[in-house]
Amino acid sequence: MERKGAVTMKGNPLTLVGSELKVGDKAPDFTVVDQGLKPVKLSDYAGKTVVISVTPSIDTPVCDFQLRKMNADVAGKEGMAVMNISMDLPFAIKKFCAVAEIENALALSDHKDASFGEAYGVLIKELRLLARAIFVVDAGGKISYVEVVPEATDNPDYTKLMSFLG
Repeated sequence: MERKGAVTMKGNPLTLVGSELKVGDKAPDFTVVDQGLKPVKLSDYAGKTVVISVTPSIDTPVCDFQLRKMNADVAGKEGMAVMNISMDLPFAIKKFCAVAEIENALALSDHKDASFGEAYGVLIKELRLLARAIFVVDAGGKISYVEVVPEATDNPDYTKLMSFLG
């Protein structure tokens, strides 16, 4: 399924591949890779609340800020895991995390199969990047929060997210 004009980047309309997920939907499982190329699945975190922070590329100021904010303000909370997923190569993610001292959030890559991007409907067809988004999967495996940012160069609504997370 394709959703034309679902998001923009610098005002240019883009097509998202995959179905649009909504609050209450069962969270689809996916496989991404960590910085050591080891597969990581959502199902590995069953029974935990998982905040999924989605960034087009950590090598941009807005994405850099988003990952740092998730690492500092959300990751490490009791019973909660934070995944930051991008299409960046695992080697670039590893280098970024070392410099930025990302120790609490899991910075993961969807570059190989776009398993996450397609399952969550945030794969940008024209660029093979991921649209900026935040998903929260509750401990029961249901999606409890969704924000797909309409303009990829804008920040998510952190105030709303933090209020939701309590």
